[in-house]
Order: sequence, then C-alpha cells, then structure tokens
Amino acid sequence: MPATATTSPSEPGDDDDLKARAARLGFYGLLANWEAHAKASWLETLVEQEECERSKRGLERRIRDARVGRFKLLADFDWAWPKEIDRALVEEIYTLEFLKHGTNVVFIGPNGVGKTMLGQNLAHHAVLAGHTVKFTTASSLLNELARQESQVSLARRLQRVCMPQLLVIDEVGYLSYDSRHADLLFEVVSRRNQQKSTVITTNRAFSEWGEVFPNASCVVALVDRLMHQAEIVEIKGDSYRNKEAKEREARRAAERAARKPSKGSGRGK
Repeated sequence: MPATATTSPSEPGDDDDLKARAARLGFYGLLANWEAHAKASWLETLVEQEECERSKRGLERRIRDARVGRFKLLADFDWAWPKEIDRALVEEIYTLEFLKHGTNVVFIGPNGVGKTMLGQNLAHHAVLAGHTVKFTTASSLLNELARQESQVSLARRLQRVCMPQLLVIDEVGYLSYDSRHADLLFEVVSRRNQQKSTVITTNRAFSEWGEVFPNASCVVALVDRLMHQAEIVEIKGDSYRNKEAKEREARRAAERAARKPSKGSGRGK
C-alpha cells in the first residue's frame, strides 16, 4: 500500500500560510531564499518564536503607552452598591464592539461610584485585546495641550492624542476650565468623531457642562459631538469610597477595643 501523506510545513497549504506569516514579520531575506529553506525543520519554530516575542513586546508597549495606572479589577466591583446602573449595558461595552464603529462611551455619576474604575478596566481590557489606548485625566490632557507654544507643536500633540484607537478622559467636571481648554477638548472630540472611540467619565450632567466650561461658545457643539454616537452609562448612588472608609474605621475601632485591657485585668488585688 502507498504510504499515507503526513501533514508538514512543506505541504502547499501550510507552506503558503507560513510564507504569509514570514512576510508579515518582515523576514525579507528568508522570503528571497524561500525555496532553499521551505522544508527546513526549524522554519516554523523560528516564525512562531518571532511572533510570540513581537506579541509580547507589543503588549508591553501598549500597556506602557496607555498609562492606566493602578486600579481595582472589575471583578471587585460591587454591582449591588449603586442604586442604579445598567449592568447589561456595561457588560456589552466590555465586549469592545463599540470600537469597531467609533462609538463613544460616557460614564456619568456622582463622586465615588466607580466611574474611574470602570474607565481604567475598560482601557486595560482594550489593551489586552490588542488595541492602542491612552488613559488620561481631563486636567492633564487639557493643560498639556494648552502649554504648547506654537501651532506646529499643538498640531503634533493633537495628532498624538488622537492616534490611539481608544482615548479615555477621566474626571471631566471636577474642575472648571476657560474657553481655550473647551476649544481644545472640542478639537480632540471632533477629530476622533465617528472614527475612533472616546470614553468620558464625568460627575456632571451634560446640562451642567456650561458651568465646567463657563463662557465657552463651543459647549453645545462639544456635547452634541459626544452624544451623537454614544453609549451613556448613568450611575446613581452614594460614594463607595465613603462606604469603604467607614468600614475601615469601624475595623480599626474594633481592633483598638480588642487590644485595650479589660477593667478587671489589673496585676494587684
């Protein structure tokens, strides 16, 4: 009986796939001499090792560039604490489907309900999924842009800010800004509009953004651009940070009480 053919990198289909992978890696010298090496036992191992190393380095670079900082994992989010939150919508957002359509996401709620935590986890999740991400606070972003001393340097900085597939701007509404800062935020949102997704966390309803950017003529247009194609997650409830602080204080008080000698524990009678 004729011998049964075994699957190997030299078979046509596998060879074409391996050659395409080598091309994506930029192994031009290898590709130029492909026929000489196509059946080599080390070829597939070489391609796999290079792919793994580049994937690792790419992930490390994206994590570094994202600047998400330290954060609590989403697994630690207490869904029962907020008085109102659309968990199904949040979980849908975490599928990252919105990135395919350039949809924006806005987390709105009072201080301490987990907006920043959700934004950081979303940024980190996108990084792990292979997307380029930048996480920043509104004050850091707008002050950095406002410091640019020439139109050329500002254009370069805006280009860098608008480059990531996902931009997360945290804490819009905690400080007030002048019209110059409002114009810069409008520029960022407009450049990314319907092409790349922007995530905003804010403690102020859109109707109150006139107080965040007083005297700025672009506020209505800014809100309109953000909301035109956006998922709005409204969180209602009391501060979880205050809850945790009270619980820590209660534990410490209990520990101090446990260490305190009882009245009948004196040495002498």
